[in-house]
Amino acid sequence: MGFSKDNLTGFILALLSSGFIGASFIIKKKGLRRAAAASGVRAGMGGHAYLLEPLWWFGMITMIVGEVANFVAYAFAPAVLVTPLGALSIIVSAVLAHFILKEKLHKLGILGCVMCIAGSVIIVIHAPQERSISSIQQIVNMATQPAFLLYVGSVMVLVFILIFYFAPQYGHTNVLIFTGICSLMGSLSVMSVKALGTALKLTFEGKNQLIYLETWFFMFVVATCVITQMNYLNKALDTFNTAIVSPIYYVLFTTLTIVASIIMFKDWDGQSAGSIISEICGFIVVLSGTILLHVTKDFERSSSFRGNYTPLSPTLSTRLCSGNGESLKHDVEEGPSSEEIGYFQVHPRCCDNLLKLLASGNFCSCWKTIKLTF
Repeated sequence: MGFSKDNLTGFILALLSSGFIGASFIIKKKGLRRAAAASGVRAGMGGHAYLLEPLWWFGMITMIVGEVANFVAYAFAPAVLVTPLGALSIIVSAVLAHFILKEKLHKLGILGCVMCIAGSVIIVIHAPQERSISSIQQIVNMATQPAFLLYVGSVMVLVFILIFYFAPQYGHTNVLIFTGICSLMGSLSVMSVKALGTALKLTFEGKNQLIYLETWFFMFVVATCVITQMNYLNKALDTFNTAIVSPIYYVLFTTLTIVASIIMFKDWDGQSAGSIISEICGFIVVLSGTILLHVTKDFERSSSFRGNYTPLSPTLSTRLCSGNGESLKHDVEEGPSSEEIGYFQVHPRCCDNLLKLLASGNFCSCWKTIKLTF
């Protein structure tokens, strides 16, 4: 399907946006590391020292530039076209993480990156044309459809459950919690961004939409969703590997955004069955690529762990938990600061917490995993 002028504009803006956003992941993580080293409290543990770190703010500015380009792109092209191009941000962040953060990218991870690009190309080729919208009221009518209201209600319920139940217990051990919150809120923010961007575009064309209360309501929704996304994205980046957070966030965010756009803007109406099937196949290729990135990164991390720790035989491999259930794990990114006892290496933080638990007499309730290998 040929590109219209609006679709081409949205396509170029989306490419630029992905480049800036992908780089911002790396810059922000460098800032988070510096802030954690200076304050001793990581963002994933509730610390906010990164707000005083200039490098983190530079990363935030880079992300804002990318988001602004993305914002404008949604005003010109449908979400089904713009959103999958976020795969480029995965490539940028994974490559930069490999060279700057020293987070190794497996050869199969490179294949995953190629698959992300190939799937995105397929989606772009078969993307629908942007639907003509003449006023903000037309968008409001789309947003108040029963099907979309049901989607919004479901998203809000899931977000509250994740924030107040799952995040305190599993947020630091399961990457899907923080990224899930970001993605769910992100799907709503994109719909509001498209509505607001379209209103501003119409205003610049001489059809003032700022006089309508609905325009300002969409602006409020965008601000609320973006603030929530940034908060939990910071937690995810600080807690987990960048090359894992980026693809998982992309998969969830893209899937939910496309679903929301299909429901609200009916992007697939008028498309042939062949085009729709091609878009679905392209998206599956992208999903496969991101999953491959995730699996190979886990392989690299486990290999690194086995290479750094040589246990005794028979072995007692133990992971302790603090009273709130948080795993006490060695962060290889902070450098090899371990104490060696014979052939068994133990991180100093684990030693300190073990002594505290022994002194309290409550250590039995805090075992997370005990593995005996004979």
